[in-house]
Amino acid sequence: MKTKVLVCGATGFIGRNMVEQLARRPDLEIVAVRHNQPEYLVDSVANPIVWHQADLRSPSDVARVTDGIDVIIQAAATTSGAKDIVTRPYIHVTDNAVMNSYLLREAFQRKVKHFIFFSCTVMYHSSDTALKEGDWDGSMAIHPRYFGVGNTKIYIEKMLEFFSSISELKTTAIRHSNIYGPHDKFDLERSHVFGATVTKAMTAEREIVVWGTGEEERDLLHVDDLVRFVEATMGNQREKHRLYNCGSGKKISIKNLVEKIVAASGKKLEIKHDFSQPTIKTSLFLDNTKATNEIMWKPMVDLDEGIERTVQWWKSNVDVTARKEK
Repeated sequence: MKTKVLVCGATGFIGRNMVEQLARRPDLEIVAVRHNQPEYLVDSVANPIVWHQADLRSPSDVARVTDGIDVIIQAAATTSGAKDIVTRPYIHVTDNAVMNSYLLREAFQRKVKHFIFFSCTVMYHSSDTALKEGDWDGSMAIHPRYFGVGNTKIYIEKMLEFFSSISELKTTAIRHSNIYGPHDKFDLERSHVFGATVTKAMTAEREIVVWGTGEEERDLLHVDDLVRFVEATMGNQREKHRLYNCGSGKKISIKNLVEKIVAASGKKLEIKHDFSQPTIKTSLFLDNTKATNEIMWKPMVDLDEGIERTVQWWKSNVDVTARKEK
């Protein structure tokens, strides 16, 4: 019998990659949830995708879409870029707490087998060494800029642990690093640093500007490796509840990232620095030892390869869309 997998947030960056890749597995039946965005077709799928339109802040909608489901991949969230984190931090708190509360309650009541949740890494502090899951605990402060979103993620992680403790529901919280790849947000208002830099490089004519010195260091993971991580938890996780780091295990400065993306664009762009913007020298990258030992997962996509693949995808999809809109 096929495993029935519900992908929440199926039209978003992570959700769409989950749907497109998992739908090719003959042992899975994919049920995709969308909110306001339209459905899409996926070529060469093993089974037709079942679509539901739903507002996951509505208890009745959540009850409807979770009926008969074996595994929930929770990729639905109110998300945006750094600008909203500063100017409208509340948007990352209320909706996300509500929808995950309803989804977990229904998963518990309907005896769903496995609930997989995408957390984040904003609770971690800057470090020159790779961070393990235990390198942050509740006694440690979260940076004021991420106080709302970070504590919301922690709350949901704890809800996962709670529901797994009172039922047979298996739960997984994935603290993933900065994800990039196809279907990312590439508009400058909503995108994170990778997507924004790709768009800047691909649309610039002479120069690209880096805020500050670009010394901040980040861990970047291709979305294909994140999909593989989810498959590894579905197949190999033995414990009822697990919190895992999921990253490349390597760090790269924003300055060097921009240089790599410009090189992949094939353009001769001058890289300038806007020193009027502040530079906060932070470093964050993840230790994946726990996931490697327990679910046999390791990242496979090298950063240079991932950048090249993403730039080529941008040329074939985002650039074509932009020309059609003109």
